[in-house]
Amino acid sequence: MKNFKAMLKAPVALAATCALALGLTACGGAPATEGTGSAAGSATTDQATGSLTMTDGTITFATSPDYPPFENLEDGEYVGLDMDLGRAIAEELGLECEYTNIDFDGIIPAIVAGGQADAGLSGISITPEREDQVDFSEPYYVDNQAVAVMADNADITEDNAAEALNQEGVKIAVQSGSTGESFAAENFPNAELVSFPNFTDAFAAVNSGQAVAVCGNSAVVSQMLSGAYTDLHTVYTSATGEEYAIAVSKDNPELLAKINDAIANLQEDGTLDELIAKNMG
Repeated sequence: MKNFKAMLKAPVALAATCALALGLTACGGAPATEGTGSAAGSATTDQATGSLTMTDGTITFATSPDYPPFENLEDGEYVGLDMDLGRAIAEELGLECEYTNIDFDGIIPAIVAGGQADAGLSGISITPEREDQVDFSEPYYVDNQAVAVMADNADITEDNAAEALNQEGVKIAVQSGSTGESFAAENFPNAELVSFPNFTDAFAAVNSGQAVAVCGNSAVVSQMLSGAYTDLHTVYTSATGEEYAIAVSKDNPELLAKINDAIANLQEDGTLDELIAKNMG
């Protein structure tokens, strides 16, 4: 996506320095992560910055790696825009980057509860409901909603999708806790929603006949259609203009500020545009 900064909210001011010293506070056990394993340590706080991470020298992001091109697992490696962004932010902060797997609908509760991750980075759209629970970084990507059906489905087409999807007996597969779930519930109230913890399972449900359609963010739907699900096609899109951002505990404003500084730097030097171009085609 070219000139993406113009689409975002005004970024926070750039950090005065990139040499950031983050302290740590113990938050519980060590989840399965990418990179070197971490265990909870004794709680200390950097007196100069007040910044907090679970483990000294490491920032841990919670993610649900089933949402390409944002996050996915390929041969045991975390790939995608969010995964590259997390590593770039960690580098800006002088930290190691780790990921821990959590079902998408459990990421926000995990950040609120603490102990599993420092922040949530998993194609998370900013919504008022989520803002009640966590704080969000400056946004780094804007996306819309899309609905796909089997390509040989003659009953639901681009011409009649808005009406045809909103019928009793129509099952729409969604990811639990996602904005796709909320969008489908609001726009197709007569349909039956079938929720899955993973977005790939929602697509598989359409492929296997368990659902008629699948609803989710446009970039992910497009990626799925160009990969494992070429037998489906998009019949409906909506310009919802959802902003993706990183979720941080409301109890950790210092870390949020550091993440915002890092995002601002990555926008300013063109790294974010490069990562978007690399991962979004």
